[in-house]
Amino acid sequence: MSTRADIRLQALVVVAGALLMAIKFIAWRITHSNTILSDALESIVNVVGGGFALYSLALAAKPSDREHPYGHGKVEFISAGVEGGLVALAGLVIIYRAITAWIAGPVLHDLDQGLVLTAAAGALNLAMGLLLKRRGQAKHSIAMQASGTHLLSDAWSTAAMLCGLLLIRITGLLWLDSLFALVFGGFIIVQGTRVVRRSVAGIMDETDMAVADDLVKLLDGQRHPAWIDLHNFRLITFGRRLHIDCHVTMPYYYTLEQAHAEITAIEGLINERSGREAESFIHMDPCVPASCPICLIADCPVRQRPFQGRVQWSLDRSLPNAKHDLSTLSSPA
Repeated sequence: MSTRADIRLQALVVVAGALLMAIKFIAWRITHSNTILSDALESIVNVVGGGFALYSLALAAKPSDREHPYGHGKVEFISAGVEGGLVALAGLVIIYRAITAWIAGPVLHDLDQGLVLTAAAGALNLAMGLLLKRRGQAKHSIAMQASGTHLLSDAWSTAAMLCGLLLIRITGLLWLDSLFALVFGGFIIVQGTRVVRRSVAGIMDETDMAVADDLVKLLDGQRHPAWIDLHNFRLITFGRRLHIDCHVTMPYYYTLEQAHAEITAIEGLINERSGREAESFIHMDPCVPASCPICLIADCPVRQRPFQGRVQWSLDRSLPNAKHDLSTLSSPA
């Protein structure tokens, strides 16, 4: 769940972003640099995107209710998608402005003052971007990560822009201003497209294979002898919350109470060790004679075949809807 500290941090970023935007537009008015204008235009996106991210964090913090049984976390994907789209749009505007300025002919003034103001704004963007991205990764918030990634891309583009302006200052080649603006515009479009791609993947319930792989390895490393195999494993991300569907094969002679205790142990392990809030729907399958060679229960009273080896659970083995058997033992994933 989103915390009040996350929301306060995002609010601070929005306020600071508005201040940075004002500084960059002042620098543009002083220098008439298209490169600095491109940086200032992206700052508008920073403020708008940051505001939407703030709203999404507040909404995602609301608990599940009857209309939203899986919570409100998916709004973070929408927020990231909107911000990514705005970033790409800003890149198109920057390219258009650079082309028109190139045709009209560049005119620069007071470049030194503009460099100082832009450098200060870029340094603050770098600090905020690093803070937001690290916080977002720690809290598994795609909205905060998208906002942090955006600020970092803005900071790196500002650094590259400053190098370009210094080159203009040294060489006197004013046409380089529009050229650098074109390059920055293209870079910004790429960054925005990547954010949109990730947000769409979340909305479409695309499995985060890295997270799924970590969960399967966690269960394999801590598994009980009664957990004979794990299959039909599916993972959906709802903001910071995980929804897990899977089948677990258990001894067919277990009582409902015994089987429920094992399922509860699996759910507890995921919630305690994964660092995420997880909701699990686990289907219990009864073991079959083909399960005996890989079953870890040493004193099984109904064993029909001798034990031959432990099957290491992997994501590739756990995704198909099929019980493990000797074939999975002999053919590593």
